[in-house]
Amino acid sequence: MLVRVGAEAGAPPYEQIRVQVRDAVRSGELAAGSKLPTVRRLADDLGLAVNTVARAYRELEGDGVIETRGRNGSFVRAQGDASERAAQEAAHAYADTVRRLGIDGDTARAYVEAALRD
Repeated sequence: MLVRVGAEAGAPPYEQIRVQVRDAVRSGELAAGSKLPTVRRLADDLGLAVNTVARAYRELEGDGVIETRGRNGSFVRAQGDASERAAQEAAHAYADTVRRLGIDGDTARAYVEAALRD
């Protein structure tokens, strides 16, 4: 995930972060279950105060875009109705398994396409 913050945007930094993360989730760039950088790391990367990034994360959580799992970090929540959320969560679990097994993306997609045809 690449977030950019600039004074020329005209919106406060926390709002720029919130909108960019929200848009990345809506576009599918950030899939359900994706782990976000820690507040401290993102603040360091962007040269912002920790409280600025924390506010963006709190607002994203309030909007239902992300969820915080205590010390485990913040993650993108599944979006849409129950069936869409279940499919997103299954897709993320599959991607985790494929990565753990060392299977490349093209092969993994071919497996999914074959399974969908069956």
